[in-house]
Amino acid sequence: MPGSDFGWNTDPTADVGLNPCEPPKCELPKSEPPKGASPASASAPPGLEEQATTGEAAGKRQPGTSRDRNLVTPVLDAPPLVDLRQYNARGFVRGRPGWVVMLWWLVQAIAFPLTLHSHHAPRRALLRLFGAKVGRGVVIRPTARFTYPWKVKIDDYSWVGDDVVFYSLAPIRVGTHCVISQKTYLCTGSHDVTDPEFGLMTGAIAIGNGAWVAADCFIAPGVNIGANAVIGARSTVFDSMPAQTVCWGSPCQVRGDRQILPKPELH
Repeated sequence: MPGSDFGWNTDPTADVGLNPCEPPKCELPKSEPPKGASPASASAPPGLEEQATTGEAAGKRQPGTSRDRNLVTPVLDAPPLVDLRQYNARGFVRGRPGWVVMLWWLVQAIAFPLTLHSHHAPRRALLRLFGAKVGRGVVIRPTARFTYPWKVKIDDYSWVGDDVVFYSLAPIRVGTHCVISQKTYLCTGSHDVTDPEFGLMTGAIAIGNGAWVAADCFIAPGVNIGANAVIGARSTVFDSMPAQTVCWGSPCQVRGDRQILPKPELH
């Protein structure tokens, strides 16, 4: 096989070292550094000499860069601004006695997982038994969770996906033909960060008719999602979103209008 195919010298008399399969070594001619140049700048590629010599030593990062900010060590041992021993949920009303709350959590933990995945009627019945208002044809997956079902209203033909959480310290209303996709968290509770007792704050959530909240979204207290709006997956929604819009992001923002295209006629 001709050695020129690979650019190797295959002459058996050539000096190829101990390994006959190793190509011969070649050395590039050494260039002398210009007069007055430092060894570091002599070997630096063109355009990098100024960067290498900036600062007290070559290679030192300049203060204020993003990498420097990430390396700042935060203070961990400062005194806390809150005293959680003083916390109490002043003014919060669960809506049912404590034993009813505990009974519901027990029923939800045991009965929901025992129901068949595609049989939604038993789960609708259990929610209604504990005060939820659930419409006709509502789809509720077995792993969906409701903190206080008597504060929840889900209108006809809406879907609630797996691992959706209704953290219903305040009312949550879902309209008709809505989709609340997997792992979405509807959170009606928060805390006052200016209160040394870390006081509880609540706000109702409403999802308009025909809206779709895609997978793994967080809906904050007091948020309203307009009718027929779409919230993209993994969005964090702190403000209300207008009707018939497509929104996503963290924080969530309006990205455009939602348009429904007519279905083509089948011939």
